[in-house]
Amino acid sequence: MMRRGVDVLVVGAGPAGVTAATRAAALGARTTLATSGDFGGMAANDGPVPVRTLAHAARLLREARQLAAYGVDVDKPNLDYGRLLNRTAEVIKAARTRSTLRPQAEAAGVVIREHLGNLRFVDSHKLEAATGEEFTADRIILCPGGVARALNVPGAELAASHSDAWSLTSVPRSMLVIGAGATGLQVASVFNAFGTKVKLFQAGPRIIPTEDEDVSAAVAAALVAAGVEVREDFGAIDRFEATPDGVRMFFIKEGKECEAAAALAVAAVGWRVDGAALNITAAGVETDPKGFIRVDRHQRTTAPNVWAAGDATGGLMLVPQAIQEGYTAATNAVINAGISAQHEISPIGSFTDPEYAQVGLSEAAARASHDVEVAFARFEDMTRAIIDGRTIGFCKLVTDRANHRILGCHVVGDRAVDVAQIAAIAMAGGLTVDQLARLPLSFPTYAGILARAAATATYRLSGQDSSAVEAAVA
Repeated sequence: MMRRGVDVLVVGAGPAGVTAATRAAALGARTTLATSGDFGGMAANDGPVPVRTLAHAARLLREARQLAAYGVDVDKPNLDYGRLLNRTAEVIKAARTRSTLRPQAEAAGVVIREHLGNLRFVDSHKLEAATGEEFTADRIILCPGGVARALNVPGAELAASHSDAWSLTSVPRSMLVIGAGATGLQVASVFNAFGTKVKLFQAGPRIIPTEDEDVSAAVAAALVAAGVEVREDFGAIDRFEATPDGVRMFFIKEGKECEAAAALAVAAVGWRVDGAALNITAAGVETDPKGFIRVDRHQRTTAPNVWAAGDATGGLMLVPQAIQEGYTAATNAVINAGISAQHEISPIGSFTDPEYAQVGLSEAAARASHDVEVAFARFEDMTRAIIDGRTIGFCKLVTDRANHRILGCHVVGDRAVDVAQIAAIAMAGGLTVDQLARLPLSFPTYAGILARAAATATYRLSGQDSSAVEAAVA
């Protein structure tokens, strides 16, 4: 391929960085991909890949507890955490070499430089690695991912991060999880399944506050039923102190000091970009009030020759969105195409127990600007869920009464993430809820819950009784 004479340096080898590098090289740029650690970035090494592996082990334990009900007699399952960590390492290695697009990047001509240590800007066109190696480029694309935010209270160093939790060598007896967003819930759910006594603390009025209110309530109830102590609106942390058995957290609630102790405390209170480590001010790159790299809709930073994508920009912080942003940044950096990443329909889900997922608007957000119809279908009424003994949860569809357009879908329960993907495809394809209801999905499947919710919405919108069709799609 004829090269365009443009040198592009991509910093970070996660999904955004790999996509950006591959796209830049495919467009003819001389492209180098530089990363401080292993190829694959957080997604492969400290994010979805290891987390999903641990979550799969937790699921296997839950499924094993059902074996007797289906006539299968086995000894009580016992978790060998060391062997699980070995399996996790095997999965991470396979993902780095096979499913993280490395072959595609190499085939496109990307020069990959790993294990460079910290990379810092010298000026807007040059970065220096901890190894002493220097990289100079016409265009730079920043995809460094994020780092966990630390608590700003005395003794905060006694609280581990989510990364520390995934790298434990044994399962702790007890755990405090501070922060009940997606990351905190994953930590709490996985270790609860492994036998840890978990206490989950959320400063706000409800867990997973970015989700629909019904989802937050259902997941909280399921966690409590599974043995997790959920403390919403718990107050403000005052300090942490070490104890002979672990750590104690002191917090203030309505003027009264309270405390909670465990073998381990894990803080999952958000993310930020490590701008100081990158020395981004040397390049003229600015951050927003939350500490993320400021970009425009074309992924360009405040430095004219620097673009950014992925977690560092503070968007949805999900792999599919990072890939879109990396593609957008590279395209604009190399050929100035003026394109924007598309995030209008972005399904989001988490592999907790129970799973939860969503796409589109929450009911509250939809009601703010639409006349809506809300329809529920419950897993306890679905044939496949009954067969599998996984009857907790629901599917909630939010539709526009005027044009029957699907505005949002929210799911709690088994295979929730998969169900939300189908809803996202229907929304992206412009299907009305009526058309979705007529789609002949296979029976019996978990996807059937989406058809049932769609049928309920359709008949309500038409003013008819929905019971007959609901039974037909169960």
